[in-house]
Amino acid sequence: MKQDWKPGTMIYPLPAVLVSCGSCEEEYNLITVAWTGTLCTNPPICYVSIRPERHSYDIIKRNMEFVINLTTEDMAYATDWCGVRSGRDYNKFEEMHLTPGKASVVNAPVVEESPLCIECRVKEIVSLGSHHMFVADVVNVRADEKLLNPETGKFELDESHPLVYLHGAYYGLGKKIGKFGWSVQKKQ
Repeated sequence: MKQDWKPGTMIYPLPAVLVSCGSCEEEYNLITVAWTGTLCTNPPICYVSIRPERHSYDIIKRNMEFVINLTTEDMAYATDWCGVRSGRDYNKFEEMHLTPGKASVVNAPVVEESPLCIECRVKEIVSLGSHHMFVADVVNVRADEKLLNPETGKFELDESHPLVYLHGAYYGLGKKIGKFGWSVQKKQ
């Protein structure tokens, strides 16, 4: 039996990412975001949704660029801390001993400890209510070479132990169950 609840967003799990922003070191900031995802494959378009009262909101709106940095189980404490502290009061990179690196295309920094950094340029800001959605073109992706399988050339993101957010808590991923298309794959 199921219960009816008031409408809410219960689509979980989601990636827990660190969004980096700012065009110069004095402005650099990090914000933890779980309201993020893919909107289109070709061209590559993604989004982050942020409350207008958050410190990073104005930085992103002014510069129209940001980086989505995927996080890992090892980064869980820093990921949470950056979501509950304001960049108005703290230099989050320094406080969490994270390294701001130079992005290849945008001015916003990448987080060097992140296994995958997605450089984004805002194309539209959609006011939705409590959050505004920054719709962005993906202009570059930076991947940690340590996760490239030398034999297959495949990027093994699962080896980084990704961090996900599920209804107020952080988790690592469980065991692999299958791969895309395995349910219809012909038997050999």
